[in-house]
Amino acid sequence: MNPSVPQSLYDSIKEVLQQTRNNAYRAVNSSMLLAYWESGRLIVEDEQAGKRRASYGKAVIKELSQKLTGDFGPGFSEPALRSYRQFFLTFPIRSALRSELTWTHYRLIIRVISADARNYYIKEAAAQQWKVRTLERHINSFYYERLLSSQDKKSIQKEMTAPPMQAQDILKDPLVLEFLNLPTNINYKEKDLERAIISHIQHFMLELGKGFAFIGRQQHI
Repeated sequence: MNPSVPQSLYDSIKEVLQQTRNNAYRAVNSSMLLAYWESGRLIVEDEQAGKRRASYGKAVIKELSQKLTGDFGPGFSEPALRSYRQFFLTFPIRSALRSELTWTHYRLIIRVISADARNYYIKEAAAQQWKVRTLERHINSFYYERLLSSQDKKSIQKEMTAPPMQAQDILKDPLVLEFLNLPTNINYKEKDLERAIISHIQHFMLELGKGFAFIGRQQHI
């Protein structure tokens, strides 16, 4: 008679594996935020080196987009590069970035004009683990503005109730596949995505060099 696997052993190993997967999902997200923030910073610093003319900036973005797309694949279109630039200008302090939020979250938030509204959405989206669709719905419905002006805040706050974002949800974002330079029209198995994520992160951290660390398969901003 074959011995049965103790449930406690199975549960312990399952927890370790799940935590490792979650760490990998979050690490690629942190890498994306860092890469796009740094890209925006470099673009802005180039502009501040005495080359502020709009025609020059437009030409630089166009050529930069062509070269980066050739080397790294999709994800570096002219609008994308302008988004990275705006990302840095809107959030100039890197340590203030919230790793709980994805690049897609931030791409929505940088379009919000009011600094107070932006800060609110960042705080709530991180604390409540809003999915991108939830954040987008609140921004488009002027949730923050309605909450400030309403006398019945409880009824409006009920709109905030939504299933929280899971670490695995990061992989459903096509921008993640672009960042990993993986085709977006393929149904990947989870293990294939994990392998691509971890491989990419290790290479990315080596490229960053001194001042950054890849510890326990987690990268922290």
